[in-house]
Amino acid sequence: MSGDLFAGYPACPADEAVGPDGRLRGAYGRVAPALTRLGTSGLVAAADAMSTERRDRGVSVATWADGRQIVRPLELDPLPRVVPAADWARIAEGVEQRHRALNAFLAEAYRAAGRRRNDTDRAPQVVRAGVLPEWAVAHSPGRDPDAVGMAWPGQPRATVAGTDVLRTADGSWVVAKDHLRVPAGLGYALTNRVSLRGALPSLFDDCRPSDPFDAVPLLRAGLEAAAPPGISGTPRIAVLTSGQSDNAWFEHQVLADALGVPLVRATDVWPRLDGGVEVAVGSERLPVDVLYRRFDDGLLGAFRVPIGSPLDSLLTEAVRGGLLGLANVPGNGLADDAAAYAWVPAMIRFYLGEEPLLPSVSTWVLADEGQWAEVRDRLHELVIEPVAGYGGRGAVFGPTCSAAELASLQAEVAAAPYRFVAREPIEASTVPTLVDGALVPRHVDLRVFSVAGAAGATQALPAPLTRVTPDNSGESSAVTKDTWLVG
Repeated sequence: MSGDLFAGYPACPADEAVGPDGRLRGAYGRVAPALTRLGTSGLVAAADAMSTERRDRGVSVATWADGRQIVRPLELDPLPRVVPAADWARIAEGVEQRHRALNAFLAEAYRAAGRRRNDTDRAPQVVRAGVLPEWAVAHSPGRDPDAVGMAWPGQPRATVAGTDVLRTADGSWVVAKDHLRVPAGLGYALTNRVSLRGALPSLFDDCRPSDPFDAVPLLRAGLEAAAPPGISGTPRIAVLTSGQSDNAWFEHQVLADALGVPLVRATDVWPRLDGGVEVAVGSERLPVDVLYRRFDDGLLGAFRVPIGSPLDSLLTEAVRGGLLGLANVPGNGLADDAAAYAWVPAMIRFYLGEEPLLPSVSTWVLADEGQWAEVRDRLHELVIEPVAGYGGRGAVFGPTCSAAELASLQAEVAAAPYRFVAREPIEASTVPTLVDGALVPRHVDLRVFSVAGAAGATQALPAPLTRVTPDNSGESSAVTKDTWLVG
């Protein structure tokens, strides 16, 4: 027990920090002395100080609703989430394995015509082997035929990946989602450590977590590996942003600053005489070999460069000329939508010859008549998610639906089952979170970032982001935690 801090805390078996007896579990015991000294009043004061500091710095996220951008502060809870080294090693290895398999799938799916030159069958090998149905590759809403030529030969198409993992009540970890397009959150993980150390330096006296900034050179190495093979010397990198209108604008600034590279917009990108690109930085134009792209695929064609041509045309020509690498390559929605998620374990077995190290949630792809028949009468028990609902948008939690809502859901899915997947609901672990001056349990997830390097090798970055799930009382601010990886 940490003084009176957790007195009356409603711990449950799935709580990571506090056992049913009120004692701090495992590695959380290492922060107990500091927490005892702080008490509730100290945590509240730290939370207020961090809230002010982060608002002054513009630490925020944004969403769009009804054509309007809604900017919300990204709050930081003062109690860190502690992940033991053994758990992190298991998570990292599983995430790296998953990243390798997904890149192998993307490489095959976007090979010219989906096949090797000497193949008589146009279908990818993963389809011919019966691992995936052909429609899952050829007709996926995330497939972009124009993206075939936007990677240089042999380039891993997902340089940076994000993987959302959940800890369950029995202490195991399960993958909830993959992010291969523009995975966000790394910059916020870095910012969280700066904020917490500034507000609560004493919290670090008895426990020395790994430094998330150790991820920066690993990220840089991954981005450098995205440079075409013909580039000589150290590859030159720039972060490509859509600007202040982007939901993660703050993060773009953090990443460019951490990497020590320019932050540029489409209006800063110019063609070079040799067919490459350069970017305007102040009064100079600097050649770049890798653009770390931080906005959605669809905007590549919408933005214009200063000479008037679409941004995607300029970049594609530079890539085809062997003078530019994009990170990430467009078109990765083919491998990270809700339907592709269901087949990742099979991809791991097919491409790597290994068993998955991290399980996925049981998922039914309703475009398959047999799978739709299995769950047709179970929608009230399951989570229903649109295949095209990237990031979980549009998901419906069957157990909380009213009878009328279930009837409407049943009719919508039955009319076009190919548009949906169904998943078993998973209850994530909880951690103590400061809400209105008291510690209460809140569900959390963990977004883990990984990079692909030379020869397809992958590495998890030691800077995961913990996100707190709000309750149903209308909590409006997005809340995160500093994640402590401890030995």
